[in-house]
Amino acid sequence: MELRHLRCFLAVAEELHFARAAERLHMEQSPLSRAIKELEEDLSEQLFVRTSRSTRLTRAGNLFLEHVPRIFMALQQARDSVKASANGFHGQLRIALSDGMTPSRLPALLALCRQEEPEVEIRLFEVSLAQQLKGLHEDLYDVGLAQSANVGDGILAVEAWSDPLHVALPARHPLLAYKRIPLDEVLRYPLVMGDPQFCEGYCQQIERILRVADQKPLVAEQVMSCELMMAMVAAGLALGLAGASQIAGGREQGIVSRPLAGRPPVLTTYLLRLDREPSERLSRFVERVVAVPSCVTSSGR
Repeated sequence: MELRHLRCFLAVAEELHFARAAERLHMEQSPLSRAIKELEEDLSEQLFVRTSRSTRLTRAGNLFLEHVPRIFMALQQARDSVKASANGFHGQLRIALSDGMTPSRLPALLALCRQEEPEVEIRLFEVSLAQQLKGLHEDLYDVGLAQSANVGDGILAVEAWSDPLHVALPARHPLLAYKRIPLDEVLRYPLVMGDPQFCEGYCQQIERILRVADQKPLVAEQVMSCELMMAMVAAGLALGLAGASQIAGGREQGIVSRPLAGRPPVLTTYLLRLDREPSERLSRFVERVVAVPSCVTSSGR
């Protein structure tokens, strides 16, 4: 089995079409089919069911597909490590970020890492929560940041940062008459929410907060990032729910932040790592996460 076999398999598995896969790989269809046949012979398993109308993965093919992307990611990380060494770095810390809502304290954390350990290269990976957990188990990442503590066995979820949940409103919105907005009033308007597929932890926390209300939210759109959420709010298309510091630190103009009435709920960011003795480098990173000060503003922009 050679890397070319795996590249061919991955292209066909993702395209489910031999002609498109061949075009993507800049090769003829005949050598592509031959490479897949060689791979199937090596594995003693059929990976694809191919007819005149369609191509689909077999059960063995689906199982194989779970592992092949990880091989290429590990290979890329090995290449990056060599390049980093050539550029003067003497170590690497691989950080996975999930939930689409980039932690507002991340810039300060990265600056602190560069200041205290400039010889360590920081690599960031934006992935879903499921990919982050899988990657931590498979040693693709050293540590992760997410908004969920539902991480299963073998992984520790340590509370890193808490941010008061605020309502993001466009300027001149009627709800700005409130200094603290009742949740029932917020739910009278359309909301832009996180996409559950990409913002799983964020959505879980928001769902728990909204569960106390008597009505379900009217969801205008589901987005994958806080930046897009704020853009929609600024355009007056919907209201948003996000951490106070995220709203304050956003780049969109014309957005005002207000806390919710009553006991203010918070969004929590968790640091995720394998449940084992951390390396010295990872221990120092965890200490920096705790040391990063809060940048939260209380009244908005």
